[in-house]
Amino acid sequence: MAAEIDYYTFISSPWAYFGSKRFAAMAAKYGARVKITPMAPLMIFEATGGLPLAKRSQQRQDYRFAELERWRSHLGVKLNLRPAGFPVNETLAGKLVVAARDLVGNDAAIQLAHAMMQGLWAEERNIADPENLEEIINEAGLDPAKLFAAADGDAVQTEYERGTRQAIEAGAFGAPFYIVDGEPFWGQDRLEFVERKLARG
Repeated sequence: MAAEIDYYTFISSPWAYFGSKRFAAMAAKYGARVKITPMAPLMIFEATGGLPLAKRSQQRQDYRFAELERWRSHLGVKLNLRPAGFPVNETLAGKLVVAARDLVGNDAAIQLAHAMMQGLWAEERNIADPENLEEIINEAGLDPAKLFAAADGDAVQTEYERGTRQAIEAGAFGAPFYIVDGEPFWGQDRLEFVERKLARG
């Protein structure tokens, strides 16, 4: 039986960006059924004791940059350590991914989320800017007008908030957060363990 994976993510997370393509390929390899759920970062932090980057101690901020450099080199992934568009209000981006998921499916939504992450972390694109988001959606082969119309509606706003509450109830406190057949894994550096579980069936 195919595994069921709840994939909880922040669109602005560099760690989610590092893991995004690897996770999608892994899920496809094992035929897993994935549901992507963008989370509202501040709701997650407030509920679980986390802090936005700017409010963390200098030691934690410095170590984060060291780890980003290590993983960037290890994975061979292009990443700007201090992109112009970060920190960013990712609410609109998250709602657009919810709209894509609900209108065209999880696979397309996962690809769109990755394109947004890449735009922020590798291409110096501000993903709070509707014009940049429209370009990214077009490049992903989706219909910006339909996604923006849906994202502007109450149903998607409600689903974005509901999905974040669901993530909290499921134990998520950061991103990326994967729940594979009920077992939680936090972080792209846990994908090896995700694959072990998928391989065991």
